Amino acid sequence: METPIYKFEPADYDLVYEPAEDTFLLLDALEEELEDIKARRPMVCVEVGPGSGLIITAIRKSLLHAPLCLGVDINPAACRMTLKTSSLNAAPVDAVNMDLLAGLRPHCVDLLVFNPPYVPTGEVEGSLEEHVDEFRSGQNESGTPAPIIHSWAGGADGRVVTDRLLGDLERILAPDGVLYLLLLKENRPADVLRWMGDRGFRGTIIKERRIRGEHLFVLRIDSPRGKGKSDKEID
Repeated sequence: METPIYKFEPADYDLVYEPAEDTFLLLDALEEELEDIKARRPMVCVEVGPGSGLIITAIRKSLLHAPLCLGVDINPAACRMTLKTSSLNAAPVDAVNMDLLAGLRPHCVDLLVFNPPYVPTGEVEGSLEEHVDEFRSGQNESGTPAPIIHSWAGGADGRVVTDRLLGDLERILAPDGVLYLLLLKENRPADVLRWMGDRGFRGTIIKERRIRGEHLFVLRIDSPRGKGKSDKEID
């Protein structure tokens, strides 16, 4: 899976999450899964929180059957950057400025990818929805550039946003749909797999890596109605 070209201007670093080790771990995991993904022939591929657009652009470049590829981000600067990366790589990708997946119709997503805000933090002041206007204006209430804290701050256990998406997964995934999810050890990936297993999903860890004090995992979670392949699970 080829790494797409991307280009940040100086002002972008304050507004959009730059690709980092976690991004490239997820890209590596998707490359290892690419033959399985191609066999599924997903027609609708969605990345939540695409940031630079690197991952969803790489997916589009790798799938020759030309699926609809969509980046969904609450941050309009990230949507613009996703479209820019798509254009630089001549890989058609759409971007939608919205919060998670509430705007999509049921059972429409064949391939879902999420590198969430996973860093355990204190409670972020207010809910994510209360910061939508900051993202849209590019400024906070004081008139200074809006911070990109919401791209990495995950709340007390690092799973505030992740759990919201997982709670909507049964509604959004197609019958043979699959989610690729990146988590930190402190997010308790084993608990996530048990929770999803109790709801009929089949979840496995497909890749892990220790980087700069972080132990990261990539999970594959298959729709209860699908035909996901077996892989290693954690107790």
